[in-house]
Amino acid sequence: MTRRIALVAHDAQKDRMVDWAKANAAALGGLSICATGTTGGRLAEAGLTVERLLSGPLGGDAQLGAMIAEGRLEALIFFIDPLTAVPHDVDVKSLLRLAILYDTPLAVNRASADAVLAALMQKDHAT
Repeated sequence: MTRRIALVAHDAQKDRMVDWAKANAAALGGLSICATGTTGGRLAEAGLTVERLLSGPLGGDAQLGAMIAEGRLEALIFFIDPLTAVPHDVDVKSLLRLAILYDTPLAVNRASADAVLAALMQKDHAT
Protein backbone atom coordinates (compact mmCIF):
# COMPACT_ATOMS: atom_id res chain seq x y z
CA MET A 1 0.00 0.00 0.00
CA THR A 2 1.40 3.40 -0.98
CA ARG A 3 1.67 5.94 1.77
CA ARG A 4 -0.25 9.18 1.27
CA ILE A 5 0.91 12.61 2.35
CA ALA A 6 -0.66 16.02 1.84
CA LEU A 7 1.18 19.11 0.64
CA VAL A 8 -0.50 22.47 1.25
CA ALA A 9 0.82 26.04 1.12
CA HIS A 10 -0.61 29.46 1.72
CA ASP A 11 -0.28 31.83 -1.26
CA ALA A 12 2.92 33.50 -0.07
CA GLN A 13 4.46 30.06 0.57
CA LYS A 14 3.60 28.29 -2.69
CA ASP A 15 6.98 29.01 -4.32
CA ARG A 16 8.73 27.61 -1.23
CA MET A 17 6.56 24.49 -1.37
CA VAL A 18 7.31 23.93 -5.04
CA ASP A 19 11.05 24.44 -4.44
CA TRP A 20 10.97 22.02 -1.49
CA ALA A 21 9.01 19.41 -3.44
CA LYS A 22 11.36 19.62 -6.43
CA ALA A 23 14.38 19.27 -4.13
CA ASN A 24 12.77 16.18 -2.59
CA ALA A 25 11.23 14.72 -5.75
CA ALA A 26 13.04 11.38 -5.43
CA ALA A 27 11.71 10.75 -1.92
CA LEU A 28 8.26 12.07 -2.77
CA GLY A 29 8.13 9.83 -5.83
CA GLY A 30 7.61 6.81 -3.60
CA LEU A 31 4.60 8.40 -1.91
CA SER A 32 1.07 9.21 -2.99
CA ILE A 33 0.73 13.00 -2.84
CA CYS A 34 -2.49 14.91 -2.47
CA ALA A 35 -2.72 18.68 -2.35
CA THR A 36 -5.32 21.38 -2.18
CA GLY A 37 -6.31 23.15 -5.41
CA THR A 38 -3.75 25.77 -6.39
CA THR A 39 -0.89 24.13 -4.54
CA GLY A 40 -1.66 20.87 -6.36
CA GLY A 41 -1.69 22.66 -9.69
CA ARG A 42 1.66 24.29 -9.02
CA LEU A 43 3.17 20.95 -7.96
CA ALA A 44 1.80 19.22 -11.07
CA GLU A 45 3.31 21.98 -13.25
CA ALA A 46 6.63 21.24 -11.53
CA GLY A 47 6.40 17.60 -12.65
CA LEU A 48 5.03 15.85 -9.57
CA THR A 49 2.13 13.42 -9.71
CA VAL A 50 -0.52 14.89 -7.45
CA GLU A 51 -4.11 14.11 -6.54
CA ARG A 52 -5.71 17.55 -6.55
CA LEU A 53 -8.39 18.26 -4.01
CA LEU A 54 -10.63 21.31 -3.78
CA SER A 55 -9.10 24.67 -2.98
CA GLY A 56 -8.56 25.03 0.78
CA PRO A 57 -11.30 27.60 1.42
CA LEU A 58 -13.72 25.74 -0.87
CA GLY A 59 -13.49 22.46 1.04
CA GLY A 60 -9.97 21.17 0.45
CA ASP A 61 -8.98 21.72 4.07
CA ALA A 62 -12.09 19.78 5.11
CA GLN A 63 -11.25 16.96 2.70
CA LEU A 64 -7.79 16.67 4.26
CA GLY A 65 -9.30 16.77 7.75
CA ALA A 66 -11.56 13.87 6.82
CA MET A 67 -8.58 11.88 5.50
CA ILE A 68 -6.78 12.46 8.79
CA ALA A 69 -9.80 11.43 10.87
CA GLU A 70 -10.23 8.29 8.76
CA GLY A 71 -6.55 7.34 9.04
CA ARG A 72 -5.91 7.80 5.30
CA LEU A 73 -3.13 10.36 5.58
CA GLU A 74 0.40 9.60 6.80
CA ALA A 75 1.55 13.20 7.17
CA LEU A 76 0.51 16.79 6.54
CA ILE A 77 3.05 19.28 5.24
CA PHE A 78 1.46 22.71 5.36
CA PHE A 79 3.66 25.71 4.65
CA ILE A 80 1.86 28.41 6.60
CA ASP A 81 2.41 32.11 6.07
CA PRO A 82 2.71 33.52 9.61
CA LEU A 83 2.61 37.14 8.42
CA THR A 84 -0.59 37.13 6.39
CA ALA A 85 -4.13 36.64 7.69
CA VAL A 86 -6.24 34.27 5.62
CA PRO A 87 -10.01 34.63 5.35
CA HIS A 88 -10.53 30.90 5.92
CA ASP A 89 -8.48 30.83 9.13
CA VAL A 90 -11.16 28.76 10.88
CA ASP A 91 -10.66 25.98 8.26
CA VAL A 92 -6.90 26.07 8.74
CA LYS A 93 -7.26 25.84 12.51
CA SER A 94 -9.66 22.91 12.16
CA LEU A 95 -7.21 21.06 9.91
CA LEU A 96 -4.30 21.66 12.28
CA ARG A 97 -6.47 20.64 15.26
CA LEU A 98 -7.32 17.32 13.58
CA ALA A 99 -3.66 16.65 12.72
CA ILE A 100 -2.75 17.24 16.36
CA LEU A 101 -5.72 15.26 17.71
CA TYR A 102 -5.01 12.21 15.54
CA ASP A 103 -1.23 12.40 16.10
CA THR A 104 -0.52 12.89 12.41
CA PRO A 105 3.01 14.04 11.61
CA LEU A 106 2.74 17.74 10.83
CA ALA A 107 5.23 20.13 9.25
CA VAL A 108 4.67 23.86 8.89
CA ASN A 109 7.96 25.00 7.32
CA ARG A 110 10.89 23.65 5.33
CA ALA A 111 12.90 22.48 8.35
CA SER A 112 10.03 20.52 9.85
CA ALA A 113 9.05 19.19 6.40
CA ASP A 114 12.58 17.82 5.98
CA ALA A 115 12.30 16.11 9.36
CA VAL A 116 8.87 14.59 8.66
CA LEU A 117 9.94 13.35 5.22
CA ALA A 118 13.16 11.87 6.65
CA ALA A 119 11.16 10.08 9.35
CA LEU A 120 8.77 8.66 6.76
CA MET A 121 11.67 7.46 4.61
CA GLN A 122 13.41 5.91 7.63
CA LYS A 123 10.16 4.16 8.59
CA ASP A 124 9.90 2.75 5.05
CA HIS A 125 13.44 1.33 5.24
CA ALA A 126 12.80 -0.20 8.66
CA THR A 127 9.88 -2.31 7.41
